[in-house]
Amino acid sequence: MTTPILANSLIEIFREGGPIMWPIGLVALMAIAVVVERIFWWTALATKRRPKVLEKVLMALEKGDIAKAQEISANSSDPVLRVVHAGLNHRHASLTGALQAAAGIEIKQAGRFLTAMDTIITLGPLLGLLGTVTGIMGSFTAIGGSELAVEKVTGGIGEALIATAFGLGIAILVLVPYNLFNSKVAALQHDIETAANNVEVFTAAPPTRVHV
Repeated sequence: MTTPILANSLIEIFREGGPIMWPIGLVALMAIAVVVERIFWWTALATKRRPKVLEKVLMALEKGDIAKAQEISANSSDPVLRVVHAGLNHRHASLTGALQAAAGIEIKQAGRFLTAMDTIITLGPLLGLLGTVTGIMGSFTAIGGSELAVEKVTGGIGEALIATAFGLGIAILVLVPYNLFNSKVAALQHDIETAANNVEVFTAAPPTRVHV
């Protein structure tokens, strides 16, 4: 019983918010879709990370065994290992260039939809503000009419408040995952840069030898 009543209440509130609620509702759906997609993407990425395999690759490079490092890093779903493998495969042309190009692809994929989320955070309150303006304008129009209807005045104020609340609510709910995803992108970028720097150091330095 509670669910149908709640659904009806939300629908009624949506209607009382006025025409501006339609674009606000569209922005809300976009926000949900983007956040859910990013949650699934980062969850899947967490299962693909292989830090121990990366250690084996770096150990092989430190010993000068580039072929083994390529073999270990091949066909990996870990973005850090993919960057390392791309750099090793193109080391004869430009190791640094190959690492930077591969890193750019991985970071771009990790930061996907961040711009959209940033736009949603800005657009939500602006649409709410627009709803506030149109609602108050409706109230003043009712006040200026020949027959003053209390329902029309309060309806315009209610429309303004509902639009503002929904617009701010969208921004607040998206802001938290937006900052979380930004921090995850920064952490991934740090891991990639650290691995790339180690690859450059170990490939440039002479191989270490074990003395018996």
